[in-house]
Amino acid sequence: MNTSQFPDIRRVVTGHDENGKAIVSSDGPLTTVVELAAIPGTLFHEVWSTSGAPAPIDNGSDPTIGPLLLAPPRMGTRFRFVDVPVDTPEFLAHGAKKMSAAFGQTGDASASTVTADSPHPLMHRTQTVDYGVVIEGEITLILDDSDVTLAAGSVVIQRGTNHAWANRSGRPCRLLFVLTDGALDPAIAAAIGRR
Repeated sequence: MNTSQFPDIRRVVTGHDENGKAIVSSDGPLTTVVELAAIPGTLFHEVWSTSGAPAPIDNGSDPTIGPLLLAPPRMGTRFRFVDVPVDTPEFLAHGAKKMSAAFGQTGDASASTVTADSPHPLMHRTQTVDYGVVIEGEITLILDDSDVTLAAGSVVIQRGTNHAWANRSGRPCRLLFVLTDGALDPAIAAAIGRR
């Protein structure tokens, strides 16, 4: 059942038959769509993921089946849509207390970096390079020292920085993300460790 305010996502997956002929392996709705219990209206639409590099090209099973995981597999990718609800006064005032549970539901409670003086309850960091595209609506990217408002068609290259997504627009926003496994540069890792 789609609880999103946006249209369902259709996924077409290709493959090969026993003679090497290109075929459609599946065509239909996404198998895994998860709403974060701690942030109602936040939906993760899991499209695909790869493990290893180069990515295996095979007729394997749907890699999105199973528990929701924030980060991609080692040396892999994760491709998803995320629907972000409008920030409410209640969430801004009390949401920080729920972030351990919210990120815990994604398999990575340690991703949350929220502190008493954080600029937003959703502050977090992953060791990934993320390509984020605003598909519909408007969102504000919040960093430690600044924020940037992004409209549909805007693209963000998120390189392992501490950040949050704030929806101040008055209507839901849908983003598309491709997360790639990464490793922090040693100098950056050292600087982050000193903070």
